[in-house]
Amino acid sequence: MTLVTDPGSFSELPSPPRPSKPDGPLGWRGYDASRARAAERTGEEESVVCGTASVTGTPAVLIAFEFGFLGGSLGERTGDRLEAAYTHARAHRLPVVPLIATGGSRMQEGMLALSQLQRVARQSALTREAGLPQIAVLRDPTTGGGWATLGAGADVVLALPGAQVGFAGSRVRPPGADPAAYTAEGQVAFGSADALVRPEELRETLGQWLRLLTTPAQAAPAPPALGAPGLPATGWAAVRRARSPERPRAQAYLDACFTHRRDIGGDRCGGADTGGMLCGFGERDGRTVAYAAQTGAATRPAGYRTAARLIRLADRLDIPVLTLVDTPGAANDAEAERQGAGAAIAEVFGAVAAARVPITTLVIGEGGSGGALALSAPGNTWATPDSYFSVIAPELAAAILKRPPEEVEATAEQLRLRPQDLVELGVIRGIVNHPQP
Repeated sequence: MTLVTDPGSFSELPSPPRPSKPDGPLGWRGYDASRARAAERTGEEESVVCGTASVTGTPAVLIAFEFGFLGGSLGERTGDRLEAAYTHARAHRLPVVPLIATGGSRMQEGMLALSQLQRVARQSALTREAGLPQIAVLRDPTTGGGWATLGAGADVVLALPGAQVGFAGSRVRPPGADPAAYTAEGQVAFGSADALVRPEELRETLGQWLRLLTTPAQAAPAPPALGAPGLPATGWAAVRRARSPERPRAQAYLDACFTHRRDIGGDRCGGADTGGMLCGFGERDGRTVAYAAQTGAATRPAGYRTAARLIRLADRLDIPVLTLVDTPGAANDAEAERQGAGAAIAEVFGAVAAARVPITTLVIGEGGSGGALALSAPGNTWATPDSYFSVIAPELAAAILKRPPEEVEATAEQLRLRPQDLVELGVIRGIVNHPQP
C-alpha cells in the first residue's frame, strides 16, 4: 500500500461483520488454524485490505491484496470487503484501484468462494455504470478469478515487470505450456494489459492515470497543422504531400497537443497494434482529452478494437475524444481478415456513432477509404493542408475502373480528394491553419 499512497493518507474501511462458523462454511478441518497462522504471520485478518487514500494528491478507494494471507485467495469475507469497498467508492464518487496479488479462489470454501467472483463482477459493473474509473495494478502473482475479474475487467491495467499473470496458476496449467504466456510482459504483448510499470515509478504513473481519468473535461478543438501551410494544386499533388516521409505524423501531433499523456495498449482480445494506432488520454490546457491516432500505416483489426475500447471508455467517463486520421486504409491481408477486420471496423463506426461526448477529428495525412472514415466524427472533421481523404487510394480506384497506370494522376483529380475539395463538398468542416470561406 505504501508503494502508491501519499504518506499518512490511508484510512482503512471497516470490515463488514459475518457470523463465524467452526472451520468455515464447509467445516473444512484445520481451516480456522490456517487463518490464525496467516493472521499472525501478516498482521491482517483477511486477504484484502480496503481503504481510502490519495495517490499524488488524487483520492481513490484502494483494494490491496496480501498474498501472505492464504495466497491472497478470495473467500466469503473477502467478498464482503470487496463489495463494501466498491459501494463506498460509488457513494463518494471515487475511482477504484485494486492492487492485486492472488492465487485465485479459496479451496477451503469451495463453490462459496468461487461465487464471490460474481459479486465482484457485479460491483465492478455497477461502478462502471456510475462512470467511475477502475485502474488495476497486477502484482506477483495475479492468477485465477482475481485476474479474470478485478484485473482484466478494469478500465486500465498496469503490471509490474516479471509478475506472473494468467488465468491458470503455475500448479494447474498444462505441463508443456509456454511460461512466457503467463507473464506481465506476455499479457501486455497480447493486448490484455496496457503497460509495464517499474515499482519505483508506480506512484507517479498511477497518480497521472487517476488525474487524467477524473479531471473535468471539455470539447477538444482541432489541433493546428504542423506541416506546410499551402494547399495542393492538384489531386495527385495532395496525395504526394500526404505520403511524404517528411510530413509530421501522429507522434508529433500528440507531443505538441498534450503536456503529458498515457497510452492504453491492446484490444483485450489477444491483439495490439502499436505500430498502426496510438490510443490513450492526455492533458491539454489542464483538461483531459482521449485520443485515437493512426500512425500512417495500414490499421490492423487490433488497432480498431483498441480505438473502439478507448472511445467507449471516454464516453463512459465523460471525456471528449480527439481522433487523428492517417492511414492508406485498413489492413487487407489474409491474416487481417482472419482477425475480423470488418467486425473491428464496425466496432469503431458504432462507438463513434453512439458516443455522447464530443469527438473532434483531424485528418493529418492519408485518409484512405472506410478504414479512415471509421475514426472520423460526422460534422466535426477537419483536415491539414498536407492531407487528403478519398473513397479509396487513386491507384486502387484506377484498378477498379480498369484504367492503366498512367491514368492514376487523372483519377486522383476526378476523386476530388484535396482538402479544399472536401470543404466544398461538405465532407469536412474546414482546413486548419487556413482561412475558412
